[in-house]
Amino acid sequence: MRGWLREAAGGLPRQFWFLWTGTLINRLGSFVVIYLAIYLTQDLHFTPSSAGLVLGAYGVGGAAGTLTGGVLADRWGRRPTMLTAQFGAAALMLTLGFAQGFWQLVIGTFLLGTFAEGVRPAFQAMMIDVVPDKDRVRAYSLNYWAINLGFATSAVLAGIAAKFDFLLLFVVDAGTTLITAVISLIFLAETRPVRAAVRRVRGGPGLGTVFRDRVFVGFLALNFFIVLVMMQHMSTLPIAMAADGLSPATYGWVIAVNGIMIVLGQLFIPKLVEGHNRSRVLALATVIMGAGFGLNAFAGTVSIYVVTVVIWTLGEMLQTPSNSALVAELSPSLLRGRYVGVNSLSWSAAGALAPIVGGFVQQHAGNTVLWLSCAAIGGVVAVGQLLSGPARERRARELQGSEPSAMPAPVATEVRHEEDVTPPAQPRPAR
Repeated sequence: MRGWLREAAGGLPRQFWFLWTGTLINRLGSFVVIYLAIYLTQDLHFTPSSAGLVLGAYGVGGAAGTLTGGVLADRWGRRPTMLTAQFGAAALMLTLGFAQGFWQLVIGTFLLGTFAEGVRPAFQAMMIDVVPDKDRVRAYSLNYWAINLGFATSAVLAGIAAKFDFLLLFVVDAGTTLITAVISLIFLAETRPVRAAVRRVRGGPGLGTVFRDRVFVGFLALNFFIVLVMMQHMSTLPIAMAADGLSPATYGWVIAVNGIMIVLGQLFIPKLVEGHNRSRVLALATVIMGAGFGLNAFAGTVSIYVVTVVIWTLGEMLQTPSNSALVAELSPSLLRGRYVGVNSLSWSAAGALAPIVGGFVQQHAGNTVLWLSCAAIGGVVAVGQLLSGPARERRARELQGSEPSAMPAPVATEVRHEEDVTPPAQPRPAR
């Protein structure tokens, strides 16, 4: 046991563990996003479509936040970007708890999404900066483990708190976000690589470079569609369960199965996928996720909903670490904030559309059509992963060969080096 623990968690940089701790604390209080759909439909009596628009505003704000955060992480620095976003999110979370009208909630949720999601590119870029290539799948698995330990706990605690007062959800969420910001302020050092003076020229590479990278953008397009499916668990799934007569607390316990499974099994995933073709792993993961959500078409009791959560969670556990490590490998270090920002954009865009599209389909076509559509999307994305995988792996190898050597000290304030950030030439299609 001690040897397995050392292999799973040993040897990672000190700064990674501060990032990990902040993630865990923040997720322990992540009440609002989990229960916002229930709060809007049951406490404020919004229709599913109106609730979907409010939830979609969070995704739209998140899209703006991730792009802005990605640029700032490269230009301004990882640490100041994270601090601004975290302190802003804490204040907006508390403010949103007192909003009542539709437009107040739309604007407040949009701004919250901007700040809350704006921290992601800087956080992810800092993690890539400090963790060596060989340890990244392991580091992402550990971080994902912390996310879901917090998620599982918060889903249950939020269900209990919602019985007393929904405002309590906003207060606790704001408090844990504030604690995370204080950890960042005290313990995190800047890690942003900077260009050598000879390369400080006007008109250098920017966001356009990322969007012209067809291999990377193709990968994000596939990710967008599977996230569109995954995000239904926080928008249409609680509404479907409520329509079957299940309480918010029951939803909390059911969805907590997702976090519990990841907490119990995620640390074994790196060994499980080691040596396997990454594209096949991602394809299998999306098929499993699609099947899990598709089975909701036949759900109506707690036990069946639990089974569906178990299935799509297995796919999520396979997909997330490999996906994150691949983003890191496809991101040139001097544009790392922008690349991970655009990656986060695919999540935010899907997060914006998932409740809107899902809520519309659920209200006008019914749950059966919604869930079977999720299964179909999973199958299509799996085929896309298999077809595009070889080009991604070639790009990762080419880019790795052009990168400077790994940074010697992960807590150094800055790492100075030169780098060609232009993506490698597009490979010719196989005949």
